Amino acid sequence: MKAMVMAAGVGSRLMPLTEQIPKPMIPMANRPLMENIVDLLKKHNFDQIIANLHYHADGISQYFGDGSSFGVNLLYSREEGLMGTAGGVKKCAWFLDDTFVIVSGDALTDADLGRLMQEHKKKGALATIALKRVAEVENFGIVITDSDGLITSFQEKPRADQALSNYANTGIYIFEPEIFNYIPAGEFYDFGKQVFPQLVKLQAPFYGADIGSYWCDVGNIDTYRQSHADILQGLVDVPVQGKKSVNPKHIVLVGEGCKIGDEVEFRGSVVIGPRTEIQNGAVISDAVVWNDTVVKNGTILDNCVVGAHCCLEKSVAVNRGAVIASGCTVESHSVIPPQQRVVRYPHCTNY
Repeated sequence: MKAMVMAAGVGSRLMPLTEQIPKPMIPMANRPLMENIVDLLKKHNFDQIIANLHYHADGISQYFGDGSSFGVNLLYSREEGLMGTAGGVKKCAWFLDDTFVIVSGDALTDADLGRLMQEHKKKGALATIALKRVAEVENFGIVITDSDGLITSFQEKPRADQALSNYANTGIYIFEPEIFNYIPAGEFYDFGKQVFPQLVKLQAPFYGADIGSYWCDVGNIDTYRQSHADILQGLVDVPVQGKKSVNPKHIVLVGEGCKIGDEVEFRGSVVIGPRTEIQNGAVISDAVVWNDTVVKNGTILDNCVVGAHCCLEKSVAVNRGAVIASGCTVESHSVIPPQQRVVRYPHCTNY
């Protein structure tokens, strides 16, 4: 069966982590996020895949190649200028010539795509959106259906007291090829703003189906950290790379080739990327540290994310919500304030 991964976005809400790599390639438990998507598609027999590319496109195509190493056939559709969600899919109409699934490149999920496909076929749907119940409706596009699952309307990030539903659009879609009749060729076009309202207006067979599984939109720094905690706690079934250790104070995933010094204290959910060095006396709490980084003696990391190839000198303090871009050097005794974004400049990498 055929599928498309939406992988062209810039990932601006994850900056500066996405300054040098595309969002689908950000590490998730020491594996690229998109690798989990490809594995999920293959698991459910979607082995003919196309991905649209734009931002840092080569980072994706060089890693996955033709897909054969991952057990799939993978093609690419490069967009010189972004074409929108629907426009990008329309560009691939030549490939998507049978019932197909769309998965967003920033989704972390273990959804049963086979079950969703069965529901789609059973309803005789033109289009099906996988839906997820959410507590904070104001952060999501909300979908309203009738008792049979037919989609009747949408709300974009409504206030809780105005929400008509608590079902969020996951960005996982199943379409029949006839969907292309509703998307003009060669122009920017959006599913949420243009195609879906048209389907509702025409009373097309357009359904929502409860995903019934874990799903997280890894769209910002907070959800990026939280999704790691969910993986370590076993809330989502995805592979990890490294050695996992659990005790009453922490769950830690340490990548291959790491060096962990004496009297290092881990707290909460922590992921350490491959070949990273954590020196003596460091304290790391609910943090994600990417590959090939050095965290020197006495440094404290609290609810933060540190990119690849960084050097945090002695006794640095990185506070809650802070992010350090890949390639940065942070001088000894520096204090990174809460929510601070530390970026790498061409001629100055010091904070």
